[in-house]
Amino acid sequence: MIVAVVVILVLIVIGLIFYNVTIHKKIQKFKNMNQKITNLYVVQDFMNAIGETSSVEDKIKKINDILVERYEIKYSTIVVFNGAEYEIKASNVDSKHWEALKSLHQLDMFKDSIETATPKYVTVNNENERLPYQQMEFGRAKSAIFFPLYIDNVYIGYWIMESGTAHDFDNVDTTVLEVIKENIVSVLKTVVHQKTLESIVRKDLFTGLFSEEYLYGEGKKIIDQYTISTICMFKIINIQQINKTYSRELGNKVITKISELVKDNISSEYVFVRYMGPKFVIAFSGVETNSVADFLNELKEKMEEMKISLSEEEIEELNPDDKPTKKINKKLQEFAMPKINFVISSYYKGTGLEEILKKLEEYLDHTDPTESDITNI
Repeated sequence: MIVAVVVILVLIVIGLIFYNVTIHKKIQKFKNMNQKITNLYVVQDFMNAIGETSSVEDKIKKINDILVERYEIKYSTIVVFNGAEYEIKASNVDSKHWEALKSLHQLDMFKDSIETATPKYVTVNNENERLPYQQMEFGRAKSAIFFPLYIDNVYIGYWIMESGTAHDFDNVDTTVLEVIKENIVSVLKTVVHQKTLESIVRKDLFTGLFSEEYLYGEGKKIIDQYTISTICMFKIINIQQINKTYSRELGNKVITKISELVKDNISSEYVFVRYMGPKFVIAFSGVETNSVADFLNELKEKMEEMKISLSEEEIEELNPDDKPTKKINKKLQEFAMPKINFVISSYYKGTGLEEILKKLEEYLDHTDPTESDITNI
């Protein structure tokens, strides 16, 4: 009888052990699934942050905020080497600690991590200790993981996550952290192109207008405030003839006068740039194509009615030492009348602006020079 009871109890214990193991596996599977869902949400949030009409710095700060919120990280700091120095791109740590945080690459404990492209985990063992890199603080962080960041095998900086609890990352899932790190790298890789565009934007010497690159940075922020806009590109099709028949100086003045006319006739809410050579672009933000047709017809008419010539002062500047011959003088005093070709297209927020501009440019470059209608493509 006793043997039977023992056997039953053993079977019950074995059953409970098996049940507990099964439950543990299910819980672990649920945790993994939940973590994957969290990762997917984070990736989606990252993509939304990249697509926002904000500066590179704002995007990186938004991404850091997402990390802190989604993964419940106490402190998160992203440091990037800009080619000359290390700078804090994003951090939720008080700025008084930034000098120490952007100098971690100088410490021996992290140099090996950078050289081997592997994360470095540091922690204290009791409350009286402090992390080696902390210079003026004791209670803020008690454990940290340092991640060197690489884009295409090129070291670009690091990400460090910190906790106010000792040994807080002892059992952390490093696989998840690697996914986060790769997401950070992907974002930095994406926004670096925007940063490049923002840094090479320049103003045209003659017109004072921004160059084409402005459209893909600050200009796009303005345009993308609306769901649909109209992109207009126009070209002074007889500029080469003006340069050859009269002078390049008169050709430059034609470009200047045309740009001044457009600036005086369009709203400051619209984006107007010198696209390339005799081509210009007007982005009518939030306006559909059928609403700009009449305005552009009137603008084109005003442009082609202009009679542009060099002033006596401008002619004298061309000949500062020698008096021009009557023939040259007469030639320089003649006026030029620009001929303009227009083409427009709709732009929808989130689509490729560069593709639309390429299509408009190809149309202007290959259309009949005598074409005078405003074409919608």
